[in-house]
Order: sequence, then C-alpha cells, then structure tokens
Amino acid sequence: MESIILFSLIVVILLILPVAIIVFYGFAVYHSVSAFSKMVYRSISLTLASSFLTGVITVVLFTPLAYFLSRTKSFALDTLVDLPVSVPHPIIGIGLLLLDSPVTPIGRFLLSIGINFFDTLTGLIAALILVSAPIYIRSIQTYFEGINIDREIYAMGLGLSKFKILWKIIVPTSIRQIVSSCLISVGRAMSEFGSIAIVAFYIISPPFKGTEPASILIYEDYGYYGPEIAVTISALLIIVAIPIMITARIITR
Repeated sequence: MESIILFSLIVVILLILPVAIIVFYGFAVYHSVSAFSKMVYRSISLTLASSFLTGVITVVLFTPLAYFLSRTKSFALDTLVDLPVSVPHPIIGIGLLLLDSPVTPIGRFLLSIGINFFDTLTGLIAALILVSAPIYIRSIQTYFEGINIDREIYAMGLGLSKFKILWKIIVPTSIRQIVSSCLISVGRAMSEFGSIAIVAFYIISPPFKGTEPASILIYEDYGYYGPEIAVTISALLIIVAIPIMITARIITR
C-alpha cells in the first residue's frame, strides 16, 4: 500500500509540476507589470464570460442527450459524442468556418440572417461548445447511470414521457451534480486554444470588441515578447481557474 501511495504522489507531482512552475515564475520571478494591464483583464473577462455562457448552453442542450445515453446503449451515438475531442481542435475551427461560409448552403443561410462565426463572440462560443460538451456529457452521464430507475418506471406507469421525467424528476434531484459537471466543462472551455485560434482569434463584435481570448493572448505575447509577460498572464489564468475546479469537486460532497 505504501508503494502505491508513493507512486501516486510522484505521478501527481509530475502532473502539477508545469502548472506550479508557471505560477511561481509568473508571480515570484517575472511578475511582469504588462500582464496586469486593462487589455489582459478584458481578455480574461472574455474567456470567463464565454466559458460560463458555454457551460449554461451546454447544460440546456446536452443534458437530455446525456440522460438518453445513460438509459440507451448506442455505439453510434457514443462514438459521435467523443468525436470532437478525438480530432485536432483546429479541425473544429476550420469546420465551423466552412459551415458558416458562402461555400455551403447552411453557411449562406446563416449569413443571410446575420449569424457570423468568424472573429465573433458567437463563433467563439460555438467552438467552445463543441470541444467542451463531450466532457459535460460523459461526466453527467456517469452520474445518471448510477441513479436508481424505480422512480422513472413508476412515472412512466403514470404516463409521463421520458422528456418530462428528465426535467421534472431527474434534473431537480441532480442539481449539484449538473453544476459540478458544468463547471468541469467550463474549465475545459477556458483552456481551449486550437479551435478558437482558427475561428475566433480576435473578437470584433461587442461587448468584447478588440479583445483576444486569454489563450490567444498568451500565445501572441510569448511569440512577440518572450516568456515573461506570457508566463505572468498564464499564472493569472491558473489562479482564476483553480477556484472553479475546487468548487466543482466540493459541490458534490
């Protein structure tokens, strides 16, 4: 038992070491003043706002799917749900741009009603939903699978549809787990880079006009100015993300 504990501790240290180094160097060594500018705060605000909005939309859209998957074994659906996290994420960004371009019928329709993904908050949120929704689905699906189905069988005997059972019986008793799974998906959305580097590199739509997502800003600052500013911004983002992850764990205790 002692050996497995020691091994586990070593592995955990290996996991958190890069993050710990970023935090230490960001605040104790570099502590770049430029990383505390208004532009950086707007960038982090954009990342937080878009990620939390993504989480809310994900809960509304994908909770029924997670419930369906927990009650019906479907190899095809299981595979499709995992697909967005199984491909390089720039592919997601390129796919969204193509979907919303004049090249495709869907794109022509979306553009005709004023929906534009390129460098807009809409495109940013669309990309974040695609890459974070599978995380939410799998997390809450696992919880749904552990729920005793006796109440559901009784409700179906009274004539309730599965959709009504979900929203009237399952969801009200699963709020803590849903919020926890949502926060985990929010954390995933905050960390996204690949897809938004393609579709939402620089937001040109209000209320964050002229702002880059935090991951993009870190990438640009590292390329232009070296590690000092980028490391400090990274440390700030880590400090913002930690309470979200802690809350996601505490809320289900």
